Amino acid sequence: MKQLVIASGKGGAGKTTLAAAFASIVKNAVFADCDVDASNLHLIFHPEIKERFNFKGMDVATVDHEKCIMCMECKNSCRFDAITEKIEILPEKCEGCGVCEYVCPTDAIKMVENIAGETYVSSSRFGWLVHARLNIGEEPSGKLVSIVRNKAKEIAEKYGKEFIIIDSSPGVGCPVIASIGGANLVVVVVEATAAAIHDMKRVMEVANHFKVPYVVCINKYNINEEKTKEIENFCMDNGIKIVGKIPYDTVVTEAMVNGKTIVEYDKKMAELIEDIWINVEENL
Repeated sequence: MKQLVIASGKGGAGKTTLAAAFASIVKNAVFADCDVDASNLHLIFHPEIKERFNFKGMDVATVDHEKCIMCMECKNSCRFDAITEKIEILPEKCEGCGVCEYVCPTDAIKMVENIAGETYVSSSRFGWLVHARLNIGEEPSGKLVSIVRNKAKEIAEKYGKEFIIIDSSPGVGCPVIASIGGANLVVVVVEATAAAIHDMKRVMEVANHFKVPYVVCINKYNINEEKTKEIENFCMDNGIKIVGKIPYDTVVTEAMVNGKTIVEYDKKMAELIEDIWINVEENL
């Protein structure tokens, strides 16, 4: 199967809207919501959870106070200030490094598994959706993204699906790296603003590092024709294909408020998205 990543250098550029729109068109795909820090594709899919799995993040320290002699070695060695004067662990500060366990002379501190979130396999009107929830304050989102992708691949192989469509996190951090590595194509969604153009180039640098080809989709292109032209010129100069341009239209927000994709909600937009998918599929 082919793995398509929809990415953007900033939040709110429209990648989830595009991913959901593709769901109304592509019938032979598994969808993976890899924006695990702020998952929202399920708001449009209205999925029914079939399976759920605990996600184990970084280990955290725990103290056996019967063994503790209050020597303060652990507190003095913790560079994250995660241990109080009473030798109590502050989970929100513990980074799981294990130095406290290492320096404790009485083996009073142990590192234990930490349930950092959940992974879900769900069915929906668009087919299978793999998504996840990361608990508040947890950080190993790149690891969770890899689990979501692997589960999506497992389902795609089991049911003979042709595509895996991945809704990535915004930016260029660990979850984005985990989303792009090993994919077949990245659709970089960019708005017609200076900040979005800067962030678009950063996403392209990540894709270049992993040798994953990419194309561009310009969203809200009509809010700034000058910046849209700048994007077009940049892509032309660098041999980057633009698969489509989506205008700013309040109908997109109306569709989301009604829990529908833009393809389900508006015929004119549906035709536009269908053309974009044809261009994307050609590059896949």
